[in-house]
Amino acid sequence: MSATGLGPFVAVDVGNTRVKLGLFASAAGEPLPAPTKKLDLFPKDDAFEQIGDWLAPLAIRDVSWWIGSVERAVAGRLINWLRERGANRLTMLASGDLPLVVSLPRPDRVGIDRLLSALAANQLRSPEQPAIVVNLGTAITVDLVSAAGAFCGGAIMPGITTSARAMHEFTDLLPLVEMWNLSEPPLPVGTATDEAMRAGLFWGAVGGTRELIARQSAELTIPPRIFLTGGAAPTVARLLTDAAEHVPHLTLAGVALAAAHISANL
Repeated sequence: MSATGLGPFVAVDVGNTRVKLGLFASAAGEPLPAPTKKLDLFPKDDAFEQIGDWLAPLAIRDVSWWIGSVERAVAGRLINWLRERGANRLTMLASGDLPLVVSLPRPDRVGIDRLLSALAANQLRSPEQPAIVVNLGTAITVDLVSAAGAFCGGAIMPGITTSARAMHEFTDLLPLVEMWNLSEPPLPVGTATDEAMRAGLFWGAVGGTRELIARQSAELTIPPRIFLTGGAAPTVARLLTDAAEHVPHLTLAGVALAAAHISANL
């Protein structure tokens, strides 16, 4: 099967909190392939039942499914659910499937979401210019892609919502604060406990991400392109540096690029 014959397919990014699906008419597109429509799920109870209506008029068996996952149990449930409904073209992506050099001792131990985002970043950066890829999700990852396009590793720290949950669970009096709505940054001085927690969680994540970008950039001879993706990225991007670029579907685009690569080599 060639990449041009890939046909309509669904790219799936199974994260620790959400499952993100994108329907692609093909793997073509400049600068990146883009989904024609997208669905985000919190994988609880019967959440997968939404997929059929979302995909219509296509049926589940009409498309191929390409899955990158960092949550094995949820991915297993999804694959079983799809197979029960007629899906017979399912591919679970691994590091060795990607057209990406991973300059680490154990590429198989790297989160596939980080590698897929790096693969997509390689389509966006200029030749011979490195890139830093920031994914703001359940965890915050700040990863370096070399000027030659190799994934060099990076840093992982708790995401904003993960930190909020930890503060609540590991203290006696701190409440569980809602951090989903990050369209506007919180004030840096909170006048109540929940406001102070939001300030610390948000600005701590911004500061930590900014520091990691600065330290990774300092190791380079050429200033990197900086790409941000993930739920909090639109708000955070403008606070980090004027050079930061928000790319909303970076990981799903990486899945689409991997699907095209594998299909072209079958």
